[in-house]
Order: sequence, then C-alpha cells, then structure tokens
Amino acid sequence: MSSPKEPEQPKKKKGSFSRRGFLSGLGVTGGALTTGILEKEAQAAPAAHVLGPGEVPITLTINNKPYSVKVEPRTTLCDTLRNRLDLTAAKRVCDRGTCGACSVIMDGKVVYSCTVLAVDAHGKKITTLEGLSAGRRPDPMSTAFVNNDAQQCGYCTAGFVVAARNFLDRHPNPTEEDVKHGLGGNLCRCGTYMGVRKAVLEAAGAKGGSNA
Repeated sequence: MSSPKEPEQPKKKKGSFSRRGFLSGLGVTGGALTTGILEKEAQAAPAAHVLGPGEVPITLTINNKPYSVKVEPRTTLCDTLRNRLDLTAAKRVCDRGTCGACSVIMDGKVVYSCTVLAVDAHGKKITTLEGLSAGRRPDPMSTAFVNNDAQQCGYCTAGFVVAARNFLDRHPNPTEEDVKHGLGGNLCRCGTYMGVRKAVLEAAGAKGGSNA
C-alpha cells in the first residue's frame, strides 16, 4: 500500500509580510529617520569656537595686575602661574584636586589651580599668596601661621594661608569647629592641623573678631 500523502502547506502569497520583517524594516527606517534628524541639527547648530592645539594668547588678572601670556588650551592655571609667570607660591603637589596645596582665590572663591585651565581663568580676578602681602609687610594670617608653628615641610602652607584668608574674610568670627570644617578642603601631610586652627583664630582676634 502506498503511504498517504502529507497535506501540502499553503504557499505564502506574494506581498504578504511577517512580524519579524515588519519590525526589522521599522528599525532600519527609524534609524534612517533619526540619523537624518541628527544630521540636520548638526548642520543648523553654530560652529563651536575651537582653541588650539597650539598656544593662544590670554590675559590673567593676578593680584590686581594684568599678565599677558600664551598657553596651550590644556595648560592648567597652576602650571601657568609657576612656569610662565614665576608666581611659585601655589604648589603642584597631588595634581588631582584633593590636597589644596595649589589653592588660589578666583572671583572671591578658593579653587584648586591644578584643576582650572588657564584659558578658563581669562578675565577673572585671581589672588595668590604673593598678593596677600602689603609691600614688605606680611598678611596677618601669614604671621599667625609662624606664631603657632602651623607649618613644617611647607608644601601645604601657601594653600592653607590662602584658604584661611578667604575663609576668615567670609566668616570673621569663627569658632574652632568652624575653622575645622571651613578648611576641610586642604590637607597637611605633617599633621599640623591644631597649629593651623590656632593661627586662624589668632588672625581673627587680630581683626577684632570673637573666638567664642
């Protein structure tokens, strides 16, 4: 006996579509539409002003004096101060924005100069430790640091003095706990924190502040 024939599968009609094919087509089409939109937006956007890669001229206002200098856009403010302008009080110690040895005041706020690009400091008011002294007379904060042995190796001292001066200008009547928190962004590897805090309180008293 001959085996029964298997029923023939119905042939797909031309022009029919599968769910997988529909989704695949949708993905291609959607990608094309998205790409086209992005290309149009990119063409419509104004061209960005690109600096570099060579040196560009900038003007830095440091300690109330303008300095014209040429730097590569990647150069930090710290390296510009030290290597181009011979203002070496700010120290490049960690070079990672964690220790505060390179602290300067920019537009009234303490910043780590190792994390600020020199081109971004263009036109801003910068104060370094060199600018705190009035002629040959040191700033009272510097004197207080000496009086309280608030420095040992000296690497962190300049950053601490700058940060302490800015802190005291904003908080003229601090407590020791205020000073502790206010200078939390500066590290001393020699561990002279007690001397630093006493120095700030002494400087506050010299200005007529209250240490209570």
